[in-house]
Amino acid sequence: MSRSESDLEACSREPIHIPGAIQPHGALVVLRPADMAVVHASRNALEFFGEEVAIGRPIGGRLAPLVAAIREWYASSAPVFQSNSVEGDLQFTAHRSGHSIILEAERADTRPLEGLFSRLRGFVEILSTRPDPNGSLQAAADFIRELTGFDRVLVYRFDPDWNGHVVAEAGNGNLPSYLDLRFPAADIPAQARALYASNRVRIIPDAYYEPIAIEPANDPETGEPVDLSQAQLRSVSPVHIEYMRNMGTAASMSVSVMVDGRLWGLVSCHSAKAHTVAGTIRDACDFIVQSLAMRIAAQVHGEDAANRVELSRISARLLASMAAASSWSEGLVQAPEDLLAQVGASGAAIITEDNYAAVGAVPAERNVRAILEWLKTKEDQDIVSTNSLAAEFPQGEAFASEASGIIAIRISELYASWLIWFRPEAVRTVQWGGNPHKIVREEGRIHPRKSFDAWREQVSLQAVPWTEAQLSAARDLRGAIVGIVLRKAEELAELSSELQRSNKELEAFSYSVSHDLRAPFRHIVGFAQLLRERESELDPKSRHYLETISESALAAGRLVDDLLSFSQLGRATIVKKQVDMNKLVAEVVKSVMITASDREIEWSIDKLPDAWGDATLLRQVWYNLVDNAVKYTRPRSPAKITIEGSFADQITSFKVTDNGVGFDMAYASKLFGVFQRLQRAEDFEGTGIGLALVRRILDRHNGSITATGEVDKGASFVFALPNPEKKGRAFA
Repeated sequence: MSRSESDLEACSREPIHIPGAIQPHGALVVLRPADMAVVHASRNALEFFGEEVAIGRPIGGRLAPLVAAIREWYASSAPVFQSNSVEGDLQFTAHRSGHSIILEAERADTRPLEGLFSRLRGFVEILSTRPDPNGSLQAAADFIRELTGFDRVLVYRFDPDWNGHVVAEAGNGNLPSYLDLRFPAADIPAQARALYASNRVRIIPDAYYEPIAIEPANDPETGEPVDLSQAQLRSVSPVHIEYMRNMGTAASMSVSVMVDGRLWGLVSCHSAKAHTVAGTIRDACDFIVQSLAMRIAAQVHGEDAANRVELSRISARLLASMAAASSWSEGLVQAPEDLLAQVGASGAAIITEDNYAAVGAVPAERNVRAILEWLKTKEDQDIVSTNSLAAEFPQGEAFASEASGIIAIRISELYASWLIWFRPEAVRTVQWGGNPHKIVREEGRIHPRKSFDAWREQVSLQAVPWTEAQLSAARDLRGAIVGIVLRKAEELAELSSELQRSNKELEAFSYSVSHDLRAPFRHIVGFAQLLRERESELDPKSRHYLETISESALAAGRLVDDLLSFSQLGRATIVKKQVDMNKLVAEVVKSVMITASDREIEWSIDKLPDAWGDATLLRQVWYNLVDNAVKYTRPRSPAKITIEGSFADQITSFKVTDNGVGFDMAYASKLFGVFQRLQRAEDFEGTGIGLALVRRILDRHNGSITATGEVDKGASFVFALPNPEKKGRAFA
């Protein structure tokens, strides 16, 4: 931390609530509730009360008539006590501070106030006619300036970072206009904002006053200074006084605008010369500002409610689209306008374990996936939002034109499923009241800024901020998506249970039929052979008939064997381990070539990576794919068969390519079905179960297989197997 930053931090921690002094336009005493004895008193007590106030003794003199009323108030729940002196020249205010009572006295306003309430009533009526917040703010500024006589009245609104923005102003020309200027958060430190929130009205009649000390400085019993957080007369920080003088203001008054219990902004009043406002008028100003706050809250809540109603309509349409689609992501992509309108975004990307989809203006996919990696570091957050992505993710500066602002919602904690909305950079010029980055240093300490001239700054790498309604809509959509996912999961679980029962029944039936058919086919082949040997004088046609019977029975037997293997696969136990695919392929090629030794085949086999799976079942996969390649390249001389392998992202992939007869891609979906053949049985032998068996084996391994081909130009089969570290299915 630099020295300047350290000094500013120290300044922000200044204990402004215990200054040990008050402003001279009033007097103060601290009372012990048990006996109304004076614990502390300001040095100017004599000037206001007409007699010395003795520390340790009960109050008397002009204060004596207040004792009974103060005791009654202290026993009640009322936060503040107010009363005038018998003579009418002093106004008293009391409040609780820890176990003490702080009593303050100021000169009372002796002017008649008969017309004040009618003027306040008129203001409330004017306020009710303003259709938007800006009109209400301007009406309040005008009325307070007229009522108080200050030279300039500003309505100062805080942004989410506590920078201030002058959004309304009323003035008589004696002080410069600050309308639309912004002031950095450091101008009003956090502890000052806390006091503004707890003590709504504060006045400084003369910025050149001499503080009046409180005696004794510390409580004799606790040793602590007097907490003046709620005191109207509290002396303010010397830094703030210097700030006022630098602004050219000799008097000020501020009234806090509290909206829904939070400090929304300030109504800040200034005069070029010393100027005071009586307590009654200050109370009226507090009433005006809190009426304004209620009007702001009503208008903001009304706009928010209207926005939420519209967003709920959009949510309903998105929900209907998701419910009708096969997956939530597909449903959102089918309603791109509603998906973007849900949060007022310009683009959106949906990333699931096996899919990526984008609508509207989004960064390149590689950049979206880079954002996703950054989001994964926020493990405890289901929703992440920012209107300045580059500030948190420096790589984002490269694609700020599409994604300076994002809202990202996590759909699943098990798999990488995210929905991300994007907003582009909104470059704008901000007009500050002086350079907000300039630190003034003199005599070894930090001073407040001296220049308040308009200073322009171009703000970049930021998007229009997301509203709370939009963030809420994003949360609601996430809840809807999670609900749909869970509901579909329940439906799939129920369907899976039904399918498992059906599969077990079919497997049992298939096994029984296949097992019982094997013996009759063996008998047919055997008796046909015996008949051929017994009847040596059969004519050629009869012998042809017997050979046809034998060949058909053998083919039927092979079909039964394949069916038996297919049915048993669902019940087979898979023992996975590291498998040397080079060794496995070499064995399979050698086995297949036993029956094709007369063929001219050019083999091109790469060095293959190891895979994870059941060696026996994977051998069956290789055998069927290699045997098909050899079979369907029979018309070629030479036949060319290539076997390749690769490893990436915890997935091992293998590819078998040939230059055989190929197939029409229009029928590719039939390749892996049972008994599905794309070639005539009389041209190429087979049962039509081999590729179905391959796919079933790969399904049991959580893998996959795809095929591409072209008639008379060959075919290519690619299958993928996941490593143990890979979560979910491997896609070829």
